[in-house]
Amino acid sequence: MTGGTSPLDRLRRRPIAVLLVVLVLIGGVAAVVIARQVTDPTPSAESPTASAAGTTVPPEATSTDIDGAVAENELAVRPMVQLPAQAAQPQAMTTATAGPAITVPGPTATSGRWIPGGFPDTPEGALSQLKVLDETAMAAADPEIYARAFLELAERGAPDPGSTGLSSLLSSLRYRAQLPTTGPVAGLGASYRVTHGQIKGATSDGRYVVVCVLGQFSAGIDGRLVSAGVGDCQAMRWTGSQWRIASGALAAPAPSAWPGSADAVKAGYRELSEG
Repeated sequence: MTGGTSPLDRLRRRPIAVLLVVLVLIGGVAAVVIARQVTDPTPSAESPTASAAGTTVPPEATSTDIDGAVAENELAVRPMVQLPAQAAQPQAMTTATAGPAITVPGPTATSGRWIPGGFPDTPEGALSQLKVLDETAMAAADPEIYARAFLELAERGAPDPGSTGLSSLLSSLRYRAQLPTTGPVAGLGASYRVTHGQIKGATSDGRYVVVCVLGQFSAGIDGRLVSAGVGDCQAMRWTGSQWRIASGALAAPAPSAWPGSADAVKAGYRELSEG
């Protein structure tokens, strides 16, 4: 039988060492990929009304509602510390800190749930919710799986998951390694272990919080892994019963640094301690 070989056939014939080199390069560009993600202030076609600043509000909104939405978006898009791409690479740890460890609560709702929940209505609760979301969503190294997890926690009007830095990172990894854009790949493994975080700020009486996590993202073939430090910031809203990805502007890109490094301290990340 004649004919061309499929991409997966070519992948299986490729030496693992070559794929590992590609994944090392992915680690090097992780911070660059995420740093290029910027908030698009253009309102979506579904948005009923939008202010000149790109703040989406319903037609019946009061001036107080509008002021609150503007404050939320301003907090979300406020730039974070910028770091060079090499800050994401493995490097020496430092004994310096950006402050005391942040005690984060564990989930209280896990049974029958893909994404654990049940976190309290505190900034630390929002930080913990983002931590478990990202750790779960990144495990497949698949942008489609990440999008499904993101949307499971997103409220109506939240940013498109494809516009986030983590989605772009996963898409870039697969593209550069010449893997299928989505779906399982034999031998491909990944993990994202969050160890640090920060609370950027809160508004709307604490119901709207922008939080950031930092962790070690590892990916590889047949158990041979390479790693990079990857950060993620998201705006979270307390709905009265749970934290969800908030509607409105996409949070400004998170600094990516090797967890525990001097660059991570410079960016304001603090160690997370489960309470």
